Amino acid sequence: MLTISGGAKLFLYGSPVDMRKGFEGLGYLIEQTFEAEITSGSYFIFLNRAKDRMKVLYWDVDGLAIWYKRLEKGTFSSKERTNAQITRRDFLLLLEGVTPKRINRRYNVA
Repeated sequence: MLTISGGAKLFLYGSPVDMRKGFEGLGYLIEQTFEAEITSGSYFIFLNRAKDRMKVLYWDVDGLAIWYKRLEKGTFSSKERTNAQITRRDFLLLLEGVTPKRINRRYNVA
């Protein structure tokens, strides 16, 4: 089970990724694309071209870890195709396959 704290930063890699990549390959993509440090505790999300597989690379307490999910039916509904930081809520909606037509925010804390 992947647990994500409320203050964690999540980055979605916008281009399709070959799911054969491991720690080194995904780490290289992170270094070339994002300004965040790979050991910062951020979560880096990668999807394949068919959008039926997802890898999440993150720094666990003492080393890197990869979380991998393969869908048997359907696809992940990611409409974003740019390298961007996403919210925890958007990530959980992506995992569950929910595509919101409209999001009403109760309030904005900023």
